[in-house]
Order: sequence, then C-alpha cells, then structure tokens
Amino acid sequence: MCGIVGYVGGRPALDVVVDGLARLEYRGYDSAGVAVLAGGRLATAKRAGKLVNLKEALAEEPPPAGTLGMGHTRWATHGPPNDRNAHPHTDCTGTVAVIHNGIIENFAALRAELEDAGHKLRSDTDTEAVAHLLEDELAAVDGNARDGLAEAMRRVCRRLEGAFTLVAVHAGDDDLVVGARRNSPLVVGVGDGENFLASDVAAFIEHTRDAIELGQDQVVELRSGGVTVTDFEGRPAEVTEYHVDWDVSAAEKGGYDYFMLKEIAEQPRAVADTLLGRIGADGRLHLDEMRITDRELREVDKIIIVACGTSYHAGLIAKYAIEHWAGLPCEVELASEFRYRDSILSPTTLVIAISQSGETMDALMAVRHAREQKAKLLGICNVNGSTLPRECDGVLYTHAGPEIAVASTKAFLTQLVAVYLIALYIAQVRGTKWGDEVFAMVQLLERMPEKVDKVLETMEPVRELARSLAGERCVLFLGRHVGFPVALEGALKLKELAYMHAEGFAAGELKHGPIALIEQGLPVVVVVPPRARDVLHDKIVSNIQEIRARGARTIVIAEEGDASVQPYADTLISVPAVPTLLQPLVTTVPLQVFACELATAKGHDVDQPRNLAKSVTVE
Repeated sequence: MCGIVGYVGGRPALDVVVDGLARLEYRGYDSAGVAVLAGGRLATAKRAGKLVNLKEALAEEPPPAGTLGMGHTRWATHGPPNDRNAHPHTDCTGTVAVIHNGIIENFAALRAELEDAGHKLRSDTDTEAVAHLLEDELAAVDGNARDGLAEAMRRVCRRLEGAFTLVAVHAGDDDLVVGARRNSPLVVGVGDGENFLASDVAAFIEHTRDAIELGQDQVVELRSGGVTVTDFEGRPAEVTEYHVDWDVSAAEKGGYDYFMLKEIAEQPRAVADTLLGRIGADGRLHLDEMRITDRELREVDKIIIVACGTSYHAGLIAKYAIEHWAGLPCEVELASEFRYRDSILSPTTLVIAISQSGETMDALMAVRHAREQKAKLLGICNVNGSTLPRECDGVLYTHAGPEIAVASTKAFLTQLVAVYLIALYIAQVRGTKWGDEVFAMVQLLERMPEKVDKVLETMEPVRELARSLAGERCVLFLGRHVGFPVALEGALKLKELAYMHAEGFAAGELKHGPIALIEQGLPVVVVVPPRARDVLHDKIVSNIQEIRARGARTIVIAEEGDASVQPYADTLISVPAVPTLLQPLVTTVPLQVFACELATAKGHDVDQPRNLAKSVTVE
C-alpha cells in the first residue's frame, strides 16, 4: 500500500502535496517523492526513508513554484526502498511523471518490450514501465492535445494487469492531473477553483470535505475548473458524490505523542458513534445501510465471515455472537485463504467481509469469489467511498473516524460493535430473540463507552508493567470463549509494535502442547471470563494455577471483584463487569495499551512499525 496525492488549483502545489503526504505516511514510509509542474518545466524530488528525508532535501533545493503537483509515499513491493526506486518515475524525455499504488502483474513482459524498443529504464519497479508506455501513447495521440494524457492513460490501462492506482502529469499541460484506478483506492476532493486526488480523504480534508467516489476501471481528469471521469474505453462514467463527516482535527495527533495513543483514547467516542441512530422510534433495531431484505435474511442458512489480521479476530468473536443470538452456523475464514479452497456457498449463504479501509485486496477478492457463487454479501467498513461497500449487497459503516496508526485499535472495537449489531439484527428478523431482548442488549451496548472510558482511566499500572517487561523475549496470551480471540489480538499487537515473539492460545489447549513453552519468569497474559460463566471461569483459574506452578509470571485480566483469581495473579488487571459476549470491548483495551507502551519503551515508532502498512492493497 502506498499513499498518493495530486493537486491542481491556485495554491502552492508543493505545500498542499507535502502536507497531504504527511497525513498519508501511515500508508507507506519506505520512501517519498514529489513532482511539481511550473511554466512547462517538470521538477521531481525523491528520497528513501520517511517523509522527513524528502522535506530536508526540498528545503536544501526547492523546486520551482507551481500550482500543479503530485506526491507519493511508498510501501515497497518491486525493488528495494532506495532513492532510485522512489516515486515519481519519469519517461525517457523527462516530461511525463507517474506515481503508483498496487502491483502491475505483467510488468516484466512490458518492461522487456520497452527495452527492446530502446527505452532506458532506471529503476527496479513495476511503476516505471507505465511512464514509458505513456511516453509512447502520447506520441501516438499527439501529446499537445488537451485530452492527450487522459487518452494515453486509458490506452495504457487497457494493457495493464493487476491492481493499481496511477496518477500522472505531463509538462505539456500545467492544468491537468490524470488518475486511474483498478482494484486500488483513489478519491477526488472537489474544491472551489481547485481539485485534489488522493488515496484517502485525510490528504485533502484540510481544504475540502466534498468528495467523489471513483469506480472500477475509471480514469479521472483533474483541472482547476472541473473534474471529468471516463471508463478505460473513454465513455463518460457515472460518479457518486459525498460529504466527509469529520474534519481535519480528527486526522491530527491532538497533543498525543502518537496517533495510536490518540486512537486508543478515542475508543469510547468511536463505540458511541457506531451505535448512534441504530434504534428506531418503534424500539426496534434498524440498520439503514443493510440493503438485504428481511426475507433474504430469513432464507440464510449459513454465515461465513472473511477478514484479515485484527479484523479476523473481530470475526472470531462475531461467530460466538451470531451462533448464540441468531442461531445460525457461522464459519470464520482468513480472506487470503478463502478463495483457494473448495468453499461451499449458495444463494442462501451470507458472507460478511470485514475491512477497516475497505480496500484490503484479500477481502475484496474473497467477496468477488463469493459473488460468483451467488452468495449474499455484507460489508463492515470504516471508510465511506471505499471499494468494499460498493461490491457488497449491504454495508455497516463503523463511523470510527480516521485511523492513522498502522496497528488497529478503535477500528477493532467498532468492528466488534458492528458484528454485535448484525447478530442482533438477524436475531430480530429471524425471531430467535424477542424485540425486548434485542432492545435490552442494545441498551447494554450503549453503556459500553463509559465502561471503556473507565478502563482507560486505570491504565497507568499497565504502562508500568509494560515498561518492566521491555527486556523480555516472549509473551504468551491465553483465553477461553470470546477471550481466545482477545488473546490472539493481544499477541498480534505485541508482534506488530514490539517485534517480540508472542502467541495467543485457547487455554484449554495448554496441555495439548503449549504448556511445554512455560519456563521460569515467562510472562503469560490470561483473559478470564466473567464469573457468570462459572464452568469456563473455574477452568481458566485451573489453567492459571498450572502455569504458575511451572514458573510463569501471571498477568491476569479479570472483572472487578473477582477474588478467586487474586491468589494466582502476579499482576491483576481489573476491568468492569459486563456480559460475557461484550467482554472483549473492555479486555482488549489493556492489551492495546500494554503493547503500545512496551514498544515505546523499546524505542520503536508505534505508528509506523517496520515492514507494515495500514492496508494491504495487493495479494
């Protein structure tokens, strides 16, 4: 995943582009680059490493002032992250510049063709081939024509295979930025006498909140006076306009050292926003974005959830809620594996795809595979205007606001709320829960923001604990029932941020192998079910005793007042008492804080962990 910004208007383009890249650096920080067009001269600058390296280079040698420009922050796929492979890439003449997000799968054949024709390619990237293809097509369509670059882009895109967003400028037209997308995000920001292109609305939210949603296989021509959208054949394309309902302050740190800290603190508000307006005047649950009829839901006989990473853990928790409340069999699949086996789907199968960005390629390919088999499709997504909602029969937006840190926090909690709402809605439609039962559970959900807030107020001991464990090599996590996916999520956060070995296990599996890992002083985090689940609760207390007897350092997360675990906990982290299925909303938060603080103690950048990007937009 890479970050893309394009601009044309009346402002200094370099300022707009660099500011936009700063808001998109979470999408890639292997290198960064810009191109500015002024007076028929195309100037580029690019540097390996984070955006600060590019800023220093621009301060030493500023490009000419211009009102048209574009920029890129890279997450490397083809070629190592160095100056040579940083974007933008130019053609042989130096008059065409291109930036790119995604993968061009047939680039090797295209590159060989170009080199045979005499083109000199200087990088290891798949992107550079596009610049040289545009050079040839511009010559064919007359590079001085007003729509020359757009027509050249359409011709090139018809030859490309893979998933890509492309943005290009040409020295022959200082009022035109051209973009194209296939299976990769690109959004237009519409201003007054100025227009923007970006991978994410965060890049231009300071200047406008009016946006245009681009569809698949479309080319956009961006001029200061307007926007034109066509398909790859040149036919006019319909577009969807929308208004972004958050402002620039939501995409800034707001006094926190890291975006992740800010986003952890925003979770009570995010949970409340996800719940807002879901109960109608009739006391029933209403999901306005569902777009799947009650009749169709009553015909569903199986649910399959597809997701990746943290979203997959939300799906695992959803399975418990759906089967308990809605009485339907539910499977949870890694989206990256789903379409590579003989999955059994039918028109009575409901596939729920979960993705924060709505651009996760594995999830999108899983959705397309499910559509081919006539399944019903429901998306859970945070980003209005992204691809996933458009490709599903219905969507539930989480309304978490922008999540900039790579490691997901508030998106995870709001995904949990979303899957709870879906489970309850299906139960309501199918009659497996009475209306007053659904209403009572939604009321419990509406009290969860204050519960999460209470957890956040008591996190200083967790931070102290994390700092004391900064020298450890490994941490294990145990849980039962919905506590098992929480254990998996806690381990993932520690891997992502602290670069430590961490594993999450179902506590009942201890004696089937993992207990061999226990050694003197090994930190083991145990998520204890509520006392109301007495059988599970008693079993996990036995698990704690087993590992403590073998020398483990036990870190126990349990509900307030649970005296039965205190004798066996070296460290006890208390959370508010809540119903069992809702407990992940409070037990996950200490694990987020723990991972963030431990990574900080190790000196890591928690917003931009090594080798990771916010959304994986390639397979």
